[in-house]
Amino acid sequence: MTTLREPSAALAEPVERVGRGWTSALSLANGAIWVGWYGPLQILLASQAKDFAPGSGMSKETMLAWVTGAGAVVSLAANPVFGALSDRTTSRWGRRTPWIVAGTAGGALSLLLLAGAGGMGTMVLGWCLVQLTLNAAFAAVTAAVPDRVPRLQRGSVGGWLGAAQILGVVGGTGLATAAGGVGAGYVACAVFTALGVLPYVLRHPDLRLAPQDRPPWSWRGFLAGFWLSPRRHPDLGWAWLTRFLINLSNALVLLYLLYYLRDRLHHADPDQGVLVLTAVNGVTLMATVVVGGVWSDRVGRRKPFVIWSGMLMAVATTLLAVWQTWPGAIVAAAVLGVGFGVFTSVDFALMTDVLPKALDRGKDLGVINVANALPQVAAPALAAPIVTYLGGYRVLYLVAAVIGLAGAWLVVRIRGVD
Repeated sequence: MTTLREPSAALAEPVERVGRGWTSALSLANGAIWVGWYGPLQILLASQAKDFAPGSGMSKETMLAWVTGAGAVVSLAANPVFGALSDRTTSRWGRRTPWIVAGTAGGALSLLLLAGAGGMGTMVLGWCLVQLTLNAAFAAVTAAVPDRVPRLQRGSVGGWLGAAQILGVVGGTGLATAAGGVGAGYVACAVFTALGVLPYVLRHPDLRLAPQDRPPWSWRGFLAGFWLSPRRHPDLGWAWLTRFLINLSNALVLLYLLYYLRDRLHHADPDQGVLVLTAVNGVTLMATVVVGGVWSDRVGRRKPFVIWSGMLMAVATTLLAVWQTWPGAIVAAAVLGVGFGVFTSVDFALMTDVLPKALDRGKDLGVINVANALPQVAAPALAAPIVTYLGGYRVLYLVAAVIGLAGAWLVVRIRGVD
């Protein structure tokens, strides 16, 4: 008589709630990764491009675009690939922890390489390595949530991860600014990134995957796994499209904000105006990102929160089109932050709820995360002709509102989540 073998604990649906210590440690690890990304993106890479551009035959804007564009291409591929590799890892330290450690260590070393860059070639190499390694860590951190967190706690955990992400962006920018130089800024970000993951990896053991539960290896099967058929997994397809459209709407709003203030509102100091609007948006986003996730967990529903947050973001975007004044821009930034804060936490929980298989959580979340990065590529291609030839900023923001509404409404097509 054949007995059925229980699957690894790593593949079981979690039922025991995680504690505050686990959530805090994972959030800190997530924030540390975002420090490693946004210290360079906000301050350091632009400073290096300004220094290296003279004599290179290109402007600082063009050099920065080439560096960040190359990194974005690496990021699009790295997240799902490393997520898939972590799914198959049978290390004694678990599936995710080895990749968190290796990824953040590699990211810190890559940031130190950037600190010593002497030209554009080293910048491109260093930034691509930062994207490669930190995406390995990020894929593993993200996958730890469906591994360990029961469904009706994922909204609140997603909210804390979202808050850590925002603080990581601010913290990375602050470290890069306060360190007192480009090299020192990279060192500060590298140290924080490496140390920030230690509380999680040292205090919270990961779940191990039994070797017999790992599927047989083949290149064909590995590569084919990155195609998630919308026909076979319609809920995942609709959820991906919802996230892509709402993120595309948000990217269209932010892309030309400086030019909108300068050319349309004729703001006296558009640079300072962007800073003020970013701060207003960040405050309201922080105020709702955790609250929205906790509220969603308590009522046991996801889709109404995504719908209403998308509608609220569309209202904010419409305000930029029809109320083209400085007070209107401030109100729009505040409303947009409220909507995007709720969307960030609840949509993350929604995504983890529609994952097809426990064995592929990391890979599937990596594919889903493409819906975050791809709008950053698509937004300039869509926005430039609209602003230049098809009606300017009023039409741009109305189009962004329609795209956001479409994303919010498509969530009703998801059948497997309340």
